[in-house]
Amino acid sequence: MRAVQIHEFGGPEVLKVVDIDEPTPNKEEVKVKLHAVGLNPSESYTITGNYAFNVPNLPYILGYDGAGVIEEVGPGVENVKVGDRVYLSGFNAKRNTGTYAEKVVIDARNVYYLPDSASFSEGAALGIPAFTAYRALIQKANVRAGETVLIHGASGAVGSLAVQIAKSVGAIVIGTSSTEMGRSNILELGADYAIPHVTEENKDKIMELTDQKGPNIIIEFLADVNLETDSKIIADYGRIVIVGSRGTIEFTPRNLMTNDAMITGMVVSDPESQDMIEMHHGVTALVQSGVLKPVVGRTFTLDEVKEAHEHLMGSSGDGRTILEIIEE
Repeated sequence: MRAVQIHEFGGPEVLKVVDIDEPTPNKEEVKVKLHAVGLNPSESYTITGNYAFNVPNLPYILGYDGAGVIEEVGPGVENVKVGDRVYLSGFNAKRNTGTYAEKVVIDARNVYYLPDSASFSEGAALGIPAFTAYRALIQKANVRAGETVLIHGASGAVGSLAVQIAKSVGAIVIGTSSTEMGRSNILELGADYAIPHVTEENKDKIMELTDQKGPNIIIEFLADVNLETDSKIIADYGRIVIVGSRGTIEFTPRNLMTNDAMITGMVVSDPESQDMIEMHHGVTALVQSGVLKPVVGRTFTLDEVKEAHEHLMGSSGDGRTILEIIEE
């Protein structure tokens, strides 16, 4: 089978398409014939060899997220069968042979039913972004109907899903994007307001939209830049959920003391088992009901993986970057 392997660390140029033997599933594992693969920024960090969360042994096949059809099941697998349409995410799998390939072997517990209403590209756009959005809003922020949610970078892979989840529970959603196209996309997703990224210079706009109360919840993807401003605009008893940060920040704790707000961090890579079960059922139900529709951005072939990664790291919130293995 064909797969994308790295044999050395570096930039996108180290991504090479090679022919390798197909993996075989063992007990409680499945083999999936992939139709589409969802790319994650963490995979671009991994190929540099400087990513603290994953410095793999070489050669290495990248990829956690994808969608396709079950081709083979190992002993003890009961949740899926041969021929099932599935989406998968291997971020916490004991075995994941890598989704940048025509086929992948992965733990059966990391494979989830893909409703017929969703395309394989949409299924590949779920995985880590969908579980991240669900965990941030439902499990960490405990969002409730009528609350106002500010989502930084709401046109991106995670943000666009967060908009839809927040609206599904009756929240008032304010999304930010750096481009007019991104803001237009945010409104099409159902957000109540779409504005440029919130800074010290324009934070009054958020206060205007919230009757000077501030948002009850802020989903923060770049805490090292925005956290100080977030702490000034968060509503009384509000919650700031940090999903991403790329550095350190000088911060004023008294901002949170005056409004009795809280900050919590999160990671989706190692949830407790019950939280993972909840995320799986919650995300799948939202897709099956038609409430959650992943935003597919640029699509590339396996042979265009270098260009795909260049786009992934240079794009500004145009949905999930996809590798299409089998054309739909």
